[in-house]
This record gives sequence, C-alpha cells and structure tokens, in this order.
Amino acid sequence: MIVVNRFRVPDTEATTFRGGLEGAREVLAAQRGYVRGRIGRNVDDPELWVLTTEWEGPGAYRRALSAYDVKLAAVPTLSRALDEPSAYEVVEPGAALNVVEGRSLG
Repeated sequence: MIVVNRFRVPDTEATTFRGGLEGAREVLAAQRGYVRGRIGRNVDDPELWVLTTEWEGPGAYRRALSAYDVKLAAVPTLSRALDEPSAYEVVEPGAALNVVEGRSLG
C-alpha cells in the first residue's frame, strides 16, 4: 500500500516544517509494517511538499497511526496534509484490483 500526503507550506515555515516532516517519517519508519518512505518538494511550486510511505497493507498503516509515538511525534505534522484521499493500492501488471462494495455488518 502507498500513502501520499501532500502539504502546502509557506516558504517562511519551510525549515521548521521540513524538520517536523523528517521527524514524522522517522517515527513512522519505526512502526511494524513500514516498508519505505520519501520526502519531496515540488520543483515548480516549492510551497508544495509530499511524504510518500509504503506499507505492508492498510492494517499496518492504520495500526501505525494509532501508536502512541506516532500520535505524539507525527500527527501534529501529518494533520497539516491537504484534505484529499491519501491511500493507494499498488497496481502490478495483471494483478486484481480492490473492488469497492458494501460490507455486511451482520
């Protein structure tokens, strides 16, 4: 699973934000199920930042967000992400894709 978090950060806050985002990535990297992560800044619009992380699956990512260390160290920065869908399934050639359907509660 791939998670893409984008952020709009004024240039005057870039240095502080970068430190917070690096810290968020570090604490996420310590969680079970984390595969890798990268931080980027847009070439054409330097106020646009991205944190991409890969996880073994949605459960690992959700559990990571629930961890105390993540809530303390990463959530304050992650909460600045743009309000848009951020979780993506990995699409491999010939692989079946996730099917969106209702689930029974009973």
